[in-house]
Amino acid sequence: MTTSAIDTVGFIGLGVMGEPMCGHLATKCGRPVVAFDIDAAPLARLAGDGAVAAASVAEVAERAELIVLCLPGGAELEAVATGGGGLLGHCRAGATVVDTGTSPVALSRDLAARFAERGVDYADAPVARGRAAAQQGTLSTMVGASPPVLARIRPFLECYATDVTHCGDVGAGQVVKLMNNMVLFQNVHALAEALAIGRRAGVDGAVLFGCLAKGSGDSFALGSHGMKALLPGVFPERAFSTDYALKDLAYALVLAGETGIEAPGARATERLLEASRAAGHAKEYFPALIDVVERGAD
Repeated sequence: MTTSAIDTVGFIGLGVMGEPMCGHLATKCGRPVVAFDIDAAPLARLAGDGAVAAASVAEVAERAELIVLCLPGGAELEAVATGGGGLLGHCRAGATVVDTGTSPVALSRDLAARFAERGVDYADAPVARGRAAAQQGTLSTMVGASPPVLARIRPFLECYATDVTHCGDVGAGQVVKLMNNMVLFQNVHALAEALAIGRRAGVDGAVLFGCLAKGSGDSFALGSHGMKALLPGVFPERAFSTDYALKDLAYALVLAGETGIEAPGARATERLLEASRAAGHAKEYFPALIDVVERGAD
């Protein structure tokens, strides 16, 4: 199967990230896009971009040669893939399924094997950079796939991602994404502690973070999560929530255990995120963990 054989693209999962990603595909890929979500609102909005609403997962699978998934986590991925009316029972031989969410590595590899038995290719291509990048079409995607599958799907990934990195075979994209998020969460943890300490010691937070940005403490986490969330104390819902952060970190720590690495830094951040959730920040943007850091200093 080649790119030219992809006559219709399917998209399942139209949340904060999936809706703009599907919109970019609908306006840029040059193929009809058929979309499904349990919420009718994003389907109605995407009609303006030319996406056609499907009535079910099964309908998407039956109509599309390329099916892109953007789901909250492994449980949802497994349900869509293997549940009643799911992809495994309805995808046509020769189709390709691409998971763009953050999922357990073992699940990605298991699903790839099960789809292969039905003549369907599978790739894990999780995305990074957040909601603004999804809206702008400037995501980064880390792909686990065979080279021929990557060649087939790359033009479609480039509709919403400016950086497409081949990380290895199936599962490798999830490994890299989980390590990316593990490092990010620990960076935000460190920034929250630095901000709390600096303020208690009499230094203005803006001065502190401004100086970090000019030195070796600079990072993407500082410029984004630090300057835009920790410093002003803005932790909206429908951003990357504490619940989502804990889900991804749990996947990373399972992988750490499977590889024999203790990862004490990541486990400390997990404990802080759990405390933040218990303090009422489950649905808020995960840098809200600074509330627990600051209260711990009292």
